[in-house]
Amino acid sequence: MSDQSDQTRQKITGGKEWPPHLTYVPAMRVGNMVWLSGTTGTDDQGKIMAPGDIAEQTRQIFRKFEKLLNEVGGTCDDIVQTHDFFITTENYKSTAAVRREFFKTAQPSSTGVLVSGLLRRDALIEISAVAVLRDSAK
Repeated sequence: MSDQSDQTRQKITGGKEWPPHLTYVPAMRVGNMVWLSGTTGTDDQGKIMAPGDIAEQTRQIFRKFEKLLNEVGGTCDDIVQTHDFFITTENYKSTAAVRREFFKTAQPSSTGVLVSGLLRRDALIEISAVAVLRDSAK
């Protein structure tokens, strides 16, 4: 049975001040689990990177996940599940190579959903994920 301190919620913001008016955070840690919010391939100013290039947008999403996980001592190797929402199947297979870059030998469970649109204009893909940290000391 875990003690109460294991249930403390830790907001993970990538080292940025997170606006209090927003109703979500980029990631949330409870114990050794981290939930990564749905993320698109944006830069630090919120602009979509590589419009029209689903592989590069996917790469940017995993860069952002890596930064968030690094904040709590983890990496993309700790991701155990992803949910991919994409608006086109054109070049979708190219995202597999990007996943291999970040997951190395890890193979998380995954769900892919073709949707008619995403909130972020010019986004081709949005991904959310769950990670289980192997070393929860940090």
